[in-house]
Amino acid sequence: MTSTYYVAWWNVENLFDEENSPRRSEKLARVLGKSIVGWTAALRDRKIDQLASVISRMNAGAGPDLLGICEVENEVVVGRLAGVVNARLPQRNYQVVHADTADERGIDIAFLFDPALLSAPVGERFQHVVMRRTATREIVQVNFRTHRGRTWAVFGNHWPSRSGGQAESAGYRAIAGETLAYFHQRVWEVHGEHTPALVMGDFNDEPFDESLVRHALSTRQPAKVVRADIPRLWNLMWPIVGAGEGTFYFDNFTNVLDQFLINRNMVSDTSTILAVTDSVEIVRFPGMASTGTYASPLPFGGMGKAVNPDGFSDHFPIAVKVHEAD
Repeated sequence: MTSTYYVAWWNVENLFDEENSPRRSEKLARVLGKSIVGWTAALRDRKIDQLASVISRMNAGAGPDLLGICEVENEVVVGRLAGVVNARLPQRNYQVVHADTADERGIDIAFLFDPALLSAPVGERFQHVVMRRTATREIVQVNFRTHRGRTWAVFGNHWPSRSGGQAESAGYRAIAGETLAYFHQRVWEVHGEHTPALVMGDFNDEPFDESLVRHALSTRQPAKVVRADIPRLWNLMWPIVGAGEGTFYFDNFTNVLDQFLINRNMVSDTSTILAVTDSVEIVRFPGMASTGTYASPLPFGGMGKAVNPDGFSDHFPIAVKVHEAD
């Protein structure tokens, strides 16, 4: 019997620990400065409740089987989020893979997964450094084992921001794309060319930008992925770009910064782990978007911005279904 996994990704917008957290280094406290002032434990927990209310509604109220998140400060806040979602979904018992990255703002990448369906062997968790002059998030790779015993390489990404200008910062995202392409190829070399790989993340670039097309070796054409003699990726977000939708809004323009990409082993009907490519969606439940002409994500705020306790994040989540054969 085919298993179907509901996979989601969400940039949860500055999910930081409380202002005076003993888990924060003095260096990070200095970097955050006044932006963390007033971020109380109550606000942190309210934000977690808001995020959990969305996550628990995904997958027709069953919650995702695998969820990648970014902009989390530490494993404690991720664990709190998993605990609140578990309380809302008693049938779930989400476990966490958290990567304490070297980002200068202290924001990390993590995965929540259902251990009844997937396992994350300790020796199959990797952090790939993206080299630049200032510290930035690593690419996080987990070679999950499905409950049917197959290896499934999953990459979580949060590429360098456009701070300072899109063109001025483009080189940093090019380096991130090269890093991703290199370690995708390493999956083939270590685990074999038939290993399925799923890439998800906030790339701070769109599917048509050079960082993804030229450096990460992604394309909108599945035939180029299937027939290539090098590891290429099919970017599943092109239909959403064409529809004029977005996961992030800037100056009331839509941007598709959050994306899913797959390698050739998740493309064909003979794939043992197959992405249902027409299932890709932007997750927008009632109340998650602002009212008015531009239905942008409703942020929670904080970190120097006004707090809206009824908000969620400045990004919408995205989701895709994946089939695994017997």
